[in-house]
Parts: sequence; structure tokens; C-alpha cells
Amino acid sequence: MCGIAGVYGPDDPAGLDPDVLTAMTDVLVHRGPDAHTTCRTGAFTAGFRRLSLVDLAGGGQPHSTPDSSVVSVCNGEIFNHRSLREELRRKGHRFRSGSDTEVLVHLYEEYGTELTDHLDGQFAFALYDRREDRLLLARDHCGVLPLFYTAVAGRIVFASEIKSILRHPLVERRVDLRGLDQVLSLPGLVSPRTMFEGIRSLRPGERLVADRSGHRTERYWDLDYPLWDDEARRRDAAALADPRVLDGHADRTRDLLEAAVRSRSVADVPVGMYLSGGLDSSLIGGLMAAERPDHPWPSYAVTFPGSSIDEARYQRLVAGKIGTRHHEVPVDAADTAGLLGSMVRHAETPVKESYNVCSMLLARKVRATGTVAVLSGEGADELFGGYPGYLFDTGGPDRGPGDLLEEQLEREAAHRMWGLDLRYETDQLPAHDLRRQLYSGPLAEEFDRFSVTTQRLVDPDRLIGRHPLHQRSYLDFHLRLADHLLGDHGDRMAMASSVEMRFPFLARDVVRHATAIPPSLMTAGGREKAVLRRAAEGLVPHEVLNRRKFGFRSQTSTELLLAGDEWFNDLLSPATVRRQGYFDPAVVAELIRRQTTGARTVHPHLDTDYLLVIATFAIFLEEFDLPCLG
Repeated sequence: MCGIAGVYGPDDPAGLDPDVLTAMTDVLVHRGPDAHTTCRTGAFTAGFRRLSLVDLAGGGQPHSTPDSSVVSVCNGEIFNHRSLREELRRKGHRFRSGSDTEVLVHLYEEYGTELTDHLDGQFAFALYDRREDRLLLARDHCGVLPLFYTAVAGRIVFASEIKSILRHPLVERRVDLRGLDQVLSLPGLVSPRTMFEGIRSLRPGERLVADRSGHRTERYWDLDYPLWDDEARRRDAAALADPRVLDGHADRTRDLLEAAVRSRSVADVPVGMYLSGGLDSSLIGGLMAAERPDHPWPSYAVTFPGSSIDEARYQRLVAGKIGTRHHEVPVDAADTAGLLGSMVRHAETPVKESYNVCSMLLARKVRATGTVAVLSGEGADELFGGYPGYLFDTGGPDRGPGDLLEEQLEREAAHRMWGLDLRYETDQLPAHDLRRQLYSGPLAEEFDRFSVTTQRLVDPDRLIGRHPLHQRSYLDFHLRLADHLLGDHGDRMAMASSVEMRFPFLARDVVRHATAIPPSLMTAGGREKAVLRRAAEGLVPHEVLNRRKFGFRSQTSTELLLAGDEWFNDLLSPATVRRQGYFDPAVVAELIRRQTTGARTVHPHLDTDYLLVIATFAIFLEEFDLPCLG
């Protein structure tokens, strides 16, 4: 992966000031420490920071067509580039390098903006057509890689990270309150929202097209489950009654994952794997070992020595079975507190869990041992029924009588957020009232303007008429996976150490197959991920294969407060909270009292860690020089 930044300005043919472009790309050096190039053509100016993984000698960017009329810079990998090259060669295209991303400019010549329909990969690219004076920005189908943009003074300013956009002199710095309430309410931010007012994130499967008439965004792909009609119900019941159907889907899943692992293990630099101790990463590791049994793959894992959340036993079991060179990264509360500032700087958002610090430390270990790319198991939970909630999705969404005021208000909130009466993880109104109390007086007065309960977060057409399990999967895919697990938790923490993450579960063929599996099979036998468990038999140790879901966990704000770190405690002090002006100091102080006296602890999965959000938001304001309200 790499870093890209640039400006499209049809009313500014002189292009971007070179010093500004240098500033925009300098802050992305962690994304691309191996090379730095720029290009200027027509109304398009861009910079590229390279992290070399494929065609180390000849794979530099930008890429262009032979007549230089189309130019592109891309962050990411196109995993099906070999088949695309053969197709394009047959149509007369000539290539200058072995780089996977060179196919983009040639695909554009053939298919225009529809080129994204032909890609299997993880990518965020900018492409400029000088003949049409047209800019195309695109983010991959699942949102593995980020691409941010803002429209300012007739220009489109874009970059792989927001800190690069902030280096443009015309871009103002303001907190997006809707983004802040998303972080407090949901697993994380949801595209196109960011924590910066006026700066947008391309959504997964979205492209932006800009020309002299303006700019527009359009979805070219979205997760699409079949309608839950009478025929689907019959197929589902028949599938559950015939064990051969489960076996068939498991076999197909394994075959597709084998192909995805094979393509994502290719690089001209060392590749390794993350091992969490759970089924998903263990299955990926087992497939990597089966693909190259004599290759000493390196594996990496976070441990919490002496803690109940430590999973080292299971990680070591997997590493021993598949024969990796295993590396452990022990983490304690002092490590977490000490790295919160660096974590927030790279994440570009406050967070409600500290595991991002663990991801950052893990990537540092990867890079220190000479590995540059790692395969990981993200995406399996969301696509194969991996969270405990999926076990309860066998009935419809009806809550019962709707004549009570509370029920009616809850339904109205659900309709605003999802477009239908659907309960996702928690009742919204109690949390809504709690957050109103948490905000400072001026923000509490205008809370209904930016509350998450007034935001339309997803496309309701992808939810209406679907099975409850598929509805939950769609929401998890967009609310948990794309911008949080793949974004601030994945890409930003890995790229802080110039490490690329790759995700076999998010290969297009794997995703397409997952959407076609009858929903009852996902939790057959009363177990999460029944299809994956069957697919993993023989590859994963028995103890891991039969574990219940144990999600990522790390220190909560309670543990960080009790550890006595003076800096962390100061982030939550009445003076800091009052000066910054976004939260109520008295309410924050009461939360601290409850959590540090044992009256109330924070469960890392069942509770919202409001204090960690407030602490990391305090860091966020300082790191990005954002205005205080106090």
C-alpha cells in the first residue's frame, strides 16, 4: 500500500503550489517510505508515496497511457491484475511494467468509469482523463483502503489520510459533531462522515467523478443479500434439513479462501500473518501453511501476560500446528497510555476501545522483523455469522405492541437511521438521553441537530425484505467493519509502521458466495460461523475450532485510570474538559468516580467506554489543532 494526495482544479490551470503538494505528501511518508513522485497534467496535480511490494524496480507511479492522456496514482493492490493484463493485451494494450496497478489506466480506456466493476483488490485511486478534463476517485468494494476528499473554492482536494488534506491552505479545521456522536454511539465512524466538518470519506464501493460541471458520487457496488420471500424460506429449510448442503457450502468456502489466500500471499517482499487465537485468523494461517508447507511463514500476536483477556495459549497452539516463526507482543496498561497520542494521530478519530494501540505495536513488530505485508481474518464475523447476536436472528423484527410511547419513539428512531423498524445492538433512546447529558450545555441544546438518531446511515433498500441475520450482517459490514476494523483499527495502525494488511475473507468471490449461503446454515447447531467451522476442519486445532467467540479486548478506561498515569488522568480532569468545552465536567467526574470506586466497571464488549472516547477526543483536539468551545 501507499499514500496519495492531490488536487483537481479545473479553474486553476496553473496547478497546485509545489510547496503545498510537498507538505501534503510529507505527512504521508509512513505510508510510502520507499519513493516519492509527483505529476502535473492539465487541471490535475498529485503526489505519490510508495511502499514497494510488487515489481520493486519498475512498479513506480504515476502510471499513464502511451499518449499520456490518462494518468493514475493508486494506493493498494489489484489481485486479479494478471488475468486483466491478458485480457487487455488481447485488445492491443501495451504495458511498461509488472506493476499490478498499471492496469487501471488501460481499463479506463476500455470501460471508462465502469473500470471498477472489473477489479478484485484493495485500492483507493485517483485517475485523471486530460482529454475530458475529468477526475475519477474510487475506493474498493469493502473499504479496505481509505480515500478522503473535500470540495473547496472550486477544487477537489483528496488524500489517503485527512492530515494530508489539512495541509492545503484553503481547508479549514472544524469538528464534525455528527461524526463525534457516531463514535459515541456506534463501533466507529461511518462513511461518508469523518471527524472533520466538510471533509468526506468515500464509502466502500463508491466513486467520485468531477469535471467542469461539478462533482458527484455514485455507488458501483454494495453488499446485496437476497430477498427473504417464500421461495427463500423453502430453500433455507431444505438446506438445514440436508447435511450435504452445509458440507457443500463449506467446501466451496474453503476453495474460494484458498484462491484468495494464494493471490494475497504474492509479493516481492516478506509476507506474514496475524494470529488472534480465534477461528478466522487461524483458518487463514492454516491455508497459508497448506499452500506452502515448506515455507517458514512468520506469525504475530498480541498477548496480555497475567490477564484474563490473554489468548497466548490458543495463538501458540495454532503457530505450533502450522509451523510458523511466531512472534509475541506483550502489552500492559502503561504501554497503552503511552501510545494513545500516536494512535489518535494516525487514526484521525477518537476511539472507544484501546485495542488500536495493540494493533500499532503489532505492526511495529512486523516491520522490525523484516515483514512488510500480513494476512488477517477481518470480515469473517460480518459475512459468516460470527457475532453472538446472529444466534438470535431467527425471528422477524417485530417488537410486539407499538402503542407505548417508548416503543413508538424507538421505532421512529430506527426508521430515521435504517429506513425500517430494526433494532441493532441497543435501544437508541436511552443511549440518546445519556449522551445528551454527557455533552456540555450549549451542545446539549442543539443535540437533536447532530444526534446519530437523526442520521440516515445506510441504504434501506439493502435491508428491507431481507432475513434478520442478513440485515445484521449488512449493518455490521457498514457500521463496524469498513471504517473501524478496516480503517482506524486496521489500515491506519498498520501503515503507521509501513505495513500492508490483506484480507482474504473480503475477496469478491468469497463475499459473493457468503451472501448466497442460506442464513440458517450460518448458525447451524446453535454455533456461530457453522460453515467456516466445517471449512476449517483439519486446518485448525480442535481447541480453537470449538472456541466460543472471544472478540478483541484490551485495557478499558477503568484500568487506565486505576493505573495512575498522570497524563491520562489529566485528559479527563475538570479543567481540561471545561477548557475544551464539548462535554459536561460534572458528568465526566461522576463517571470517573463510579468506575474507579468499583461502583461501575466497563465491559470491553457490552458497554460503551464513554471515558475513553472523551480522553481520546481531548487528544484529537490537540493533535489536529481544532477549536475548543470552552
